[in-house]
Amino acid sequence: MSAKLFSVSTVAFKCLKTLQDCSTRGFSIGAASLGSVNLKGRSCLTLKDFSSDEIKRLLWVSGDLKHRIKHEKQYLPLLQGKSIAMIFEKRSTRTRMSTETGFALLGGHPCFLTSQDIHLGVNESGTDTARVLSGLCDIVLARVYSHSTLEELEKEASIPIINGLSDFYHPIQILADFLTLQEHYGSLSGLTVSWIGDGNNVLHSFMMTAAKLGVHLKIATPKGYEPERSVIQEAQRLSKEHGTQLVLTSDPMEAAHGSNVLVTDTWVSMGQEEEKKKRLKDFKGYQITMQTGSVAKPDWTFLHCLPRKMEEVDDEVFYSSRSLVFPEAENRKWTIMGLMVSLLTDYTPQIPMQKF
Repeated sequence: MSAKLFSVSTVAFKCLKTLQDCSTRGFSIGAASLGSVNLKGRSCLTLKDFSSDEIKRLLWVSGDLKHRIKHEKQYLPLLQGKSIAMIFEKRSTRTRMSTETGFALLGGHPCFLTSQDIHLGVNESGTDTARVLSGLCDIVLARVYSHSTLEELEKEASIPIINGLSDFYHPIQILADFLTLQEHYGSLSGLTVSWIGDGNNVLHSFMMTAAKLGVHLKIATPKGYEPERSVIQEAQRLSKEHGTQLVLTSDPMEAAHGSNVLVTDTWVSMGQEEEKKKRLKDFKGYQITMQTGSVAKPDWTFLHCLPRKMEEVDDEVFYSSRSLVFPEAENRKWTIMGLMVSLLTDYTPQIPMQKF
């Protein structure tokens, strides 16, 4: 695909610069606007449904909990007496561990349910499952194959539903990614993130979020592996609305040029094993190496949601000081905690915005 650049006028860029100058460490113009945000009772199926201030509020709460619990050693039983049903159609290390340990750390009781434990869509409809769980727990996190499963649960449940991953979106991964970048760079607004890989669910979530945080997004995918057209159209709209740039190309080096952050993901997702041979051939030249980084900005870093394969990124980059993959993995815990606390309580962050 030939490169397509969607930018805004000079006036819009001046407005964006004004917002950057007024922002507090890359978030809002002030804590006041974020302080009025209340997400209690909401579900989170996709960050497409969340405004700029709502996403910033989630990151603020996540950073606050990390500071108070990890660094200040405080005990915060914010979810004491509450329980979460964790439905997993697909296996996971980070999603299960972050949710289960995070909910317990906050005083709640996590219940892990696989397809062998629950009748979802087999002996019991999604509608009935949603209504039953609504009377047995306070919140549901579901990691599923089809996004429509989440939509059915959300429609019928009277409690919040969190998307732990679907074929279309992976919102909780993106929250962790942006918290990691916020911590590393001190500010998100004005950063350029380059995605080099498959047009998958993680990329879709990046596209629904980046512009709302003032982040420019450059995307390189092989021909035939582009993101969904409807997602591209919404990302274009968001880019224009928030004064950011969106680039789509099939050239990895073009995408990496001038970037702060290089990101990739698996080329062969669960359920695509039969396509592996063809995918490895089609993605030839997409491995992220130091050569890829040579055209990025001097401060470039690397992200990967894991698990990682050698063909996606070589060891030199993956284990280098530029790699943020392990802080990124840890932040899965703090961001899912921040999300659960935000959807279940009226918690107000205690640390000032400028410390975050």
